[in-house]
Amino acid sequence: MAKKAKGKSLRITLVKSPLGYSKRHKGTIRALGLRRLNQTVEHNDTPQLRGMLVKVSHLIDVIGA
Repeated sequence: MAKKAKGKSLRITLVKSPLGYSKRHKGTIRALGLRRLNQTVEHNDTPQLRGMLVKVSHLIDVIGA
């Protein structure tokens, strides 16, 4: 059984609807696990995640950054 890597985690909240934005933005929001407004998910802080957050920063709110 693999151990979960300890690291900083980020709480991501969808604060603006992705409707009216490109399919790529909608896909990124979906890949983050966000489905409805004001929904919050928690992810481990990785470079790949940071790249996704930069692309949709106008739609989300990040805590723990």
